[in-house]
Amino acid sequence: MDLLHEISLQLQAGKAKVVKSLVQQAIDEGIPAQEILEQGLLAGMNIIGIKFKNNEIFVPEVLIAARAMNMGVSLLKPLLAQSGSRASGRVVIGTVKGDLHDIGKNLVKMMMEGKGLEVIDLGTDVAPEAYVQAALDSQCQIVCCSALLTTTMPVMQDVVKAFEAAGIRDKVKIMIGGAPVTDTFCQQIGADAYTPDATTAAEKAVEFCA
Repeated sequence: MDLLHEISLQLQAGKAKVVKSLVQQAIDEGIPAQEILEQGLLAGMNIIGIKFKNNEIFVPEVLIAARAMNMGVSLLKPLLAQSGSRASGRVVIGTVKGDLHDIGKNLVKMMMEGKGLEVIDLGTDVAPEAYVQAALDSQCQIVCCSALLTTTMPVMQDVVKAFEAAGIRDKVKIMIGGAPVTDTFCQQIGADAYTPDATTAAEKAVEFCA
């Protein structure tokens, strides 16, 4: 399975076009799409996640690797759909109302996709009701709220309350994150988890979906 290892290595190097042609080669050789995804693309993204967590690489490298992963995944998607393989979980993510920062959110999204989760991105400036509606529509297991401003952090509590009011608080795990957010704040507002970085967020999400 040297080809899958090569896909992983080229993904880590951020060589999007090379990754795409190697994935195509793997498909042509009859390697199952799920195997290419897990042992090639996700394996590489996993290493990127660990290196990012350990400060061995930084945001630009993560973005480049994620772009390479997405190019590979685009070839696999139709095949995965045919084989009936599904993502291991579904997550709704967004930056809370009043906050337009999205770099952190986008990193979390990439890391979660890199773990094989399906992520529905609501973008920035997301109202509590919009999270609830998206959760109902998508039947997700997890809702992730991001905030970079201390002034928008209280909206996270509004999100928790909105889920309680809708009667589906017990159906989803609410994860929160962002520079000013702390574990103490997470407990105060009754959210399920706070994670300090994108890699840990992805690991926690996988745990919740297990």
